[in-house]
Parts: sequence; C-alpha cells; structure tokens
Amino acid sequence: MRRVFGISGGGPVLAAALLLPCLHAQQKPLSTAALAQKVDHHYNTLLSLKADFVENYQGLGMSRTESGVLYLRKPGRMRWAYTQPAGKVFVLDGKFAWFYSQGDPQVQRIPAKELDDLRSPLRFLLGHTELEKEMNHLTSAPAANGEFTLSGQPKGQENRILRLTLTVTAEGAITGIEMQETDGALTRFIFSDQQPNAAIAADVFRFTPPKGIPVVDAPPPV
Repeated sequence: MRRVFGISGGGPVLAAALLLPCLHAQQKPLSTAALAQKVDHHYNTLLSLKADFVENYQGLGMSRTESGVLYLRKPGRMRWAYTQPAGKVFVLDGKFAWFYSQGDPQVQRIPAKELDDLRSPLRFLLGHTELEKEMNHLTSAPAANGEFTLSGQPKGQENRILRLTLTVTAEGAITGIEMQETDGALTRFIFSDQQPNAAIAADVFRFTPPKGIPVVDAPPPV
C-alpha cells in the first residue's frame, strides 16, 4: 500500500441499519455534530457486521473495480474477501494484517499497529467511534435518497489522504466511503446488504498462507 498490499494509499465502515421510508423532507436538517453522533452511536452499539462491497479505484493512470464481502468484528477484526478478483483477500486478525491475491508469489504481512492502508480509516469502526475526534475539519451536507455526507481529513493521515467522505443514513449507518489521496488517486467503497451483529465465526479472521507460498514482512509505507 504505498504501495503496500497492492492498492493505493495502502485501500476503510461500516455498518448497517434498516432504512426506513424516507421522511427527510419533513425532518429538521441534522447538524454536523448531531449526524456524527448518530454514526458514533450506531457503530458503538454494534458487535459485528457483514456487508457486500464494491470498490472502485482511479489513479496512477488506471481504473479498477473490484467486489466481495466485508466482515467486521470487535475488537479489531476485519476481512475483505474478494469475489472479483477471486482469491484476493485482506485480513486484519488483531495482531497482523495479511494480504494475498491468487497467483502472487508471496503473502504480505505487516503488524496491525503499522498498517497505513486505504482500509485503515474503517478500523475506527472496530473500536470506540468518535468521528469528531477522528477527523479534522468535519462538515456535513445532504445527499441523494435522504442520506447525508460527512467529510473531513483523518487525523494522522494528513500526508496521504486529502479528504475522506462518508455517505450515511439518517440513522447513522455508512453506505459509502470516498477517499481522495494527496497524489490525486480516488477510491470509493459502496456497501449493500448490510447485516449488523451477524454471527461470524472466529475462523473468518484467521489467515493461513497457501502451501508453498512464503510470507514476507512488508515494510511500513513511507
């Protein structure tokens, strides 16, 4: 992601609440603080999440769209299981982050505390969420379908991420993430079929390198 783990910026989210019939036109506009607090509450009360995702990356003269299933479980567990391309996986097991794509000559591993990946901003959803403390210059705006956007710059990633925008429901569930990097690259995640507090087996967050494939400790991004 810089490019460790094979995707820009080092690659988040997330959650899910049932979308109620939209009465947005009859509701008072939510302030940025109130909206951020709804997101905080939604994720701080979740224990796990399963969701489908579509990831689109544009930068370095290329465009790529991938998809799969995201699994999250507190504390600090994450798995991106890609179906397109098949065999690509990113696992955060609480101690290490692992990345492997089918056909690669090696598995990349990096200590979780050193991870600096585009998926990293999603890790705050695995702990205690406080958006107003996690992001600088936080602002909000109405979006399509009665949703809203929350935009700001993730603290500690000022040299890598120019802007992070979350698309959220009025109930606080994140349905999309857009990350604008300082080098002009743009990555978008769209989440659907979200299942809050899904029963997810512990084995989902374990990674066993394929037989015969060496593990390489990747250096922290610079």
